Amino acid sequence: MRFLFILTTLAIVTLVGCAGVARDRAQGIARDSQECCRTVEATPRQTAVVRTATQLIGARTIDVNGRRIAYDCAGVTRAIYLKHGIDLYQGGPSTRHANGVRIIHAHIRQQGTFHQGPTVHPGDLVFFDNTWDFNRDGKVNDPLTHVGIVERQDQDGTVVFISRVAGAVERYHMNLAFPHVHKTDDGRILNDYLRRKGTIDPANTSYLAGELFTQFATRIEP
Repeated sequence: MRFLFILTTLAIVTLVGCAGVARDRAQGIARDSQECCRTVEATPRQTAVVRTATQLIGARTIDVNGRRIAYDCAGVTRAIYLKHGIDLYQGGPSTRHANGVRIIHAHIRQQGTFHQGPTVHPGDLVFFDNTWDFNRDGKVNDPLTHVGIVERQDQDGTVVFISRVAGAVERYHMNLAFPHVHKTDDGRILNDYLRRKGTIDPANTSYLAGELFTQFATRIEP
């Protein structure tokens, strides 16, 4: 009888545990992601970069010291760093096939560091693949098509970054613990859409930030 009681107790505990995990997943909250991901304390220089980025939210043209900067994701990111004496285009490839994102990526290879998290610094860069059909061949084969600047990382691991995606500079969200989830049941956004859905998109096309994520990069070391 005692053996049967122990088995019954274990079964109840197991069922309760499974129910708890299912509930957490339904709410879009992972217990382990809450513990592993925190925004680290930013240095004054990193804080200044983030402040510049937030000041551009809603902007539709970008000028730095009277110099008009290309109004796309790479141009906006470059302009923010230019305000702090760093040209992310310096040392990048000069071939006609190199878009701004790839130029910035090449700059980081020389003067920064790449990483995958989970610790993310304010002011870090975040790169994405396949946010649009860059080579216009109808396939999902376009690396390094988007870049943004990390503003913060929330306690559930959601990274808030600033970038120009559509009509203006805005805040966007990405949660790598739940890359395929747009919203939780209570309406919180975990991953924004970074790619527009097209009628001729291939079956393997991804659209959410967490699905399209490539890597983070630190240009201003802590």
